[in-house]
Amino acid sequence: MGFYNDLVLPQLCDLAMRNKDLLPYRARAIRAARGRVLEIGIGAGRNLPFYGPAVKQVVGLEPGPKLLEMARHARQPDIPVEFVEASAEAIPIEDRTMDTVVTTWTMCSIPDIDRALAEARRVLKPGGKLVFVEHGRAPEPRVRWWQDRLTPAWRRISGGCHLNRDIADVLRRSGFDIEVMHTGYMNGLKPMTFMYEGQASPR
Repeated sequence: MGFYNDLVLPQLCDLAMRNKDLLPYRARAIRAARGRVLEIGIGAGRNLPFYGPAVKQVVGLEPGPKLLEMARHARQPDIPVEFVEASAEAIPIEDRTMDTVVTTWTMCSIPDIDRALAEARRVLKPGGKLVFVEHGRAPEPRVRWWQDRLTPAWRRISGGCHLNRDIADVLRRSGFDIEVMHTGYMNGLKPMTFMYEGQASPR
């Protein structure tokens, strides 16, 4: 699986992230970012063009070297951007130094999501925000049935992506209070397209 995971999978992930239906979600999320921003799972840098003057710096965290290389060649905003090759479960950043943490379609694939969110909480300043757009567990029992049955196989071919993570539950149990959240389906197959977007603050 080395060739697939190292070379093929990053290209497939980026191809999925080029979906034009994702652009409004990206724009809304990044518009809410302020100050010094940590983007967890920056991928190939598809969010970078959306950062504006309210953001002073972006630190892009990504465990995949190929995706990080792609991000370095993406269109850069007119603000400092630093790229860090590291896992979300062990963020190499000092406590309480970030104004905003951004995750977009990232929580689904982090192996230890609770530890990663504990790390996000650790690096946020008092009053800081977690801004998120994620896909996850749907409300309808029939769709959930499919999500639960597809996830084991889906994880093996998609870099560990879970179709059935309840993002709201994950955030709350990891010490975040959800301040605003919108949910609903975007275009596509229902098991893969139930979206959570909003903002949360550490308790």
